[in-house]
Amino acid sequence: MQRLGGRLYMLALALSASCADVEEGVPELEGKQASLLSNTTANEDTFTAFESGQVRPLAISADGNYVYAVNTPDNRLEIFRAQNGALTSLSSLMVGLEPVAVAVRNASELWVVNHLSDSVSIVDVSNPSRPRVTRTLLVGDEPRDLVFARDRAYITTAHRGQNTGRDPQFTTPSVGRADVWVFNPNALGSTLAGTPVTVLSLFADTPRALAVSADGNTVYAAAFHSGNRTTTIPERTVTNNGGIPAPLANAAGVIAPWNSLIVKYRKGPDNQLHWLDELNRNWDSSVMFSLPDKDVFAIDATLAVPAEKVGPTGVKGVSGVGTVLFNMAVNPVSGKVYVANLEARNEVRFEGHNNFGDGSTVRGHIAESRISVLGSEGVAHRHLNKHLNYAQEGTPAQAQKSLAFPTGMQVSADGQFLYVAALGSNKLGVFKTSELENDSFVPSTANQVLLTGGGPTGVVLDNTRKLAYVLTRYDNGISTVNTQTKTEAAHVKMYNPEPPSITKGRPFLYDARLTSAHGDSACASCHIFGDFDSLAWDLGDPDGEVVRNPGPFTIPVISSLMPSPDHHPLKGPMTTQSLRGMANHGPMHWRGDRTGGNDVLLSAQPDLGTFDEVAAFKKFNVAFPGLLGRATELTTEQMQAFTDFMLQVTYPPNPI
Repeated sequence: MQRLGGRLYMLALALSASCADVEEGVPELEGKQASLLSNTTANEDTFTAFESGQVRPLAISADGNYVYAVNTPDNRLEIFRAQNGALTSLSSLMVGLEPVAVAVRNASELWVVNHLSDSVSIVDVSNPSRPRVTRTLLVGDEPRDLVFARDRAYITTAHRGQNTGRDPQFTTPSVGRADVWVFNPNALGSTLAGTPVTVLSLFADTPRALAVSADGNTVYAAAFHSGNRTTTIPERTVTNNGGIPAPLANAAGVIAPWNSLIVKYRKGPDNQLHWLDELNRNWDSSVMFSLPDKDVFAIDATLAVPAEKVGPTGVKGVSGVGTVLFNMAVNPVSGKVYVANLEARNEVRFEGHNNFGDGSTVRGHIAESRISVLGSEGVAHRHLNKHLNYAQEGTPAQAQKSLAFPTGMQVSADGQFLYVAALGSNKLGVFKTSELENDSFVPSTANQVLLTGGGPTGVVLDNTRKLAYVLTRYDNGISTVNTQTKTEAAHVKMYNPEPPSITKGRPFLYDARLTSAHGDSACASCHIFGDFDSLAWDLGDPDGEVVRNPGPFTIPVISSLMPSPDHHPLKGPMTTQSLRGMANHGPMHWRGDRTGGNDVLLSAQPDLGTFDEVAAFKKFNVAFPGLLGRATELTTEQMQAFTDFMLQVTYPPNPI
């Protein structure tokens, strides 16, 4: 069997494995063959990147002798033998497209979540040298995580997709958009897709992470893009009720167009919740909803048909946990739930220094990486980078201590330590749970392990041997960490079919140490896994200049009452644009103000001037100092690498 760089071959095999139960599974690569193929150069012209976010990429056998890893770009499950802290590749098995999570059911069975295939592969690992897929379950759209509780499987999916067999009721009020599929592994049903025990719909948007209490009685599910109770007041309403706050013009005195305004549902001067802007003006009469903001849900796993739990106050779901929830872990001793998240600051206007205005800006302080602690006392937020002084320019000493994008977590068996894979910092963070809970921890490199592979997304612990295994996404590898000495003891790479244009450019999306001043933010602070955060931001720049709109589709100004077709730097709120699928899309940003049209005399399709998406994307280089607070823009070579990467995400270079 040959490992190909393209996805058509993989798709054909994955579909064949999904169409019927597989008796022997897809044959695994022999160790020698895998070694030979690991030196194969990936084909730039056939690979399509999907940039699926890994959720639970590693698992470990109960005896610690085997480590299981999802090889997301190669659509495989990899099995390693663990001996003396080193991992040796044992076997490799094709599953579905873009696997993002793996969970151990028992000593002989694993379940793998295939994000792009909308499926779950059940794998027999009774003989780890020759694993085989025994069943493929078709679930809801874009499944992300999977856990077992009381011998039931719980899987998070979006509330849509072709396998639901029901009306999703998208226009019906109060219908949740977060589904959790529950299967009985001992009674999967006779249909191809399998028959779930139930499908729970939770009142949130697409879910991501799952976690289980130590006794297995409670399963926790978290929304992914949870939001933060911000919304936008329409321009006409704002204009007729006092207008936007100052400044009303840029530094050159050019009056800005009338704009809408972001407001947040928060406590006002009267200590009551209202829709307020930055001036504390009340907009309650203009917003006809309260935006519940449900983040984390508890499911009763003891019931014959699992159901959502009602909290002590009679309310379902925990609110105010974070804006983007990456992962969860439960302390097996105290029962407290740790939620890794980002808290966006999109209610704050403007990028840049804002020397002309009142100084309001998100420059260098876009979002905060946090661990939120859920317990009987409520929700306690712990800013992982509380050492930062955002009122000052970032320094290398500050940035060195920062942790960005906590995407994977696990608690030690004794409940004393929490291990956090920080995707944007290339580190494994180590926290005493007692210090995390009472917020007495001090950010320090002494409690951080720098990983050679870069981009860690998941971690599992071998508590007996005092080891942690961490998947590093940049090089598609796994690091072995000695948890006593807090050092990286070994590192092994999996086969990676991604071409250099992908692997070289990916760090510029996530690496906060490389791209930001404080070491805590990157493009992925808003463009989550190269996509978006489901938020609106007002990233105008009062110090900026009016830029001519070179597009051929502008409306000519025939009256002084008409807005100018040119791009004023005070642009108003705009929702975050996905960075996926940008090839062949010309100018960037919703109003097309990132464009190469002003750099040439002529714009013409398909790729000249305004229509040149490469030139347009490079216009984002100003965001590194203006938004992330970096001292300088990326070099020409760095920006080219980032551009090559992003323009290949979800775009087939040679579509058939």
